[in-house]
Amino acid sequence: MITPFASIPAWAAPAATLLLALTALTLLVLVGRVLGGILGLKQWGIPEALLAGSLGLLLAPAGLLPLLGEPVMAIWDQLPLPLLTLVFASLLLSKPLPKLGGLWRPLSAQVLLALTLAFGQFLVGGLVVLLVLQPWLGMSPVLAVLIEVAYEGGHGSAAAMGPTYERLGLEGGQALGLAMATVGLLASTVVGGLVVVLARGRGWLSYGGAIPLQEAMETVVAATPPLEAIPSDPPLEEGTLEIPTRWRQVADWAVNLALAGVAVLIGCGLLEALRWVADRSGGGFALVIDTLPVFPLALVGSLLVRLALEKSGQARWVSTPIQGQVGTISADLLITAATACLDLGLLAADWLPLTVLAVAGLLWNLAVVLLLGPRILPPDWFERAILEFGQATGVAASGLLLLRMADPDDRSEATTAFSIKQLLLQPLLAGGVITVVAPLVVDGWGLPAWTGLCLALVLLWIGLGLWLGRR
Repeated sequence: MITPFASIPAWAAPAATLLLALTALTLLVLVGRVLGGILGLKQWGIPEALLAGSLGLLLAPAGLLPLLGEPVMAIWDQLPLPLLTLVFASLLLSKPLPKLGGLWRPLSAQVLLALTLAFGQFLVGGLVVLLVLQPWLGMSPVLAVLIEVAYEGGHGSAAAMGPTYERLGLEGGQALGLAMATVGLLASTVVGGLVVVLARGRGWLSYGGAIPLQEAMETVVAATPPLEAIPSDPPLEEGTLEIPTRWRQVADWAVNLALAGVAVLIGCGLLEALRWVADRSGGGFALVIDTLPVFPLALVGSLLVRLALEKSGQARWVSTPIQGQVGTISADLLITAATACLDLGLLAADWLPLTVLAVAGLLWNLAVVLLLGPRILPPDWFERAILEFGQATGVAASGLLLLRMADPDDRSEATTAFSIKQLLLQPLLAGGVITVVAPLVVDGWGLPAWTGLCLALVLLWIGLGLWLGRR
């Protein structure tokens, strides 16, 4: 077969393949956004990048219209990790750092519920693998961490953890994680919507009746500012050098991309420093650091860059909309590439363990929200709990959508508490350090020891939550 680059010199072929891969991926994302807008996917809480990735599956070598070759797919397969690193690098840059003094007491219940959800997903996964999947199906013990990676971390974490799974002997872990993340995304909206309806009937809502799902979706979408909205230039004084809006935007993008790049470089430097220490210490620490990816440390870099800007009074250089768009675009490219590279044959073969883990994780999330929520959280417990359910099962946008259904006038304190809690726990869970280290601990300590540790932590979080709730 004649390739599109048959006449290109051999030394230039890799660059040409990379250009083709990135161009094709960008076009897929754009097509997915257009079709997703026509189909109204955002109104149902479904990322348009999933549609773009599904189109990529059709164009893959094993698809119905195999227009893309193996070299392009090989490049796409390597993209999730650097793209997730960029997402984490922009995460803390985009928001002012909160003043933590006096916040722990009102946030403690929210944090403890979130910790219970996350470590409970590790616990449930460990029990399911130990009691069912290992003895009956001979599955890898590393599969036990898949619920937290896929539900809490979402598609980004599921895709980025693929290389770690392969090193630990779990072939196809990335595909299983992506599939479970998709299940969680759909379940968070559908099941969460039914729970809000149940709450309305039982009188659990603190601020009146819930609004219909479709109306909530339309409100959330309508409240999102258009990306193309550009403020007009203010009038300039005579003799002042005028900089056109277009060039000012280019400069803003360049500065903000540079800041995100500095955060990534700091993360890379921290990882190299840890590896230098690990090489001289050896043991289990060296094993963990050897397989540690850079994206959790890019989040530390993001924090340090933001802190330095605020301390020096230069925070004006950061544009919250641009950093948000950097994260959004990176996440869309990541989800599209990872979904297009799915091994459907593997998913068909492993549908049973995937189903068991997905159902077990969903039942745990529901149990925490409905049984522990009213006993741990403040009086507006349901609004806070349903927001956590949406995030812990799907994505943060799913939680906000469910909150909009339950609290249409935004009268509860759920959003504020949730936002600050995310800032505190994001470096640890949902793709953070603990998510990355968990499979390494399972492989090093053994699944029974890891599951026992998670059980002890879950009991600790629940005990503290109930104690605070009684006070």
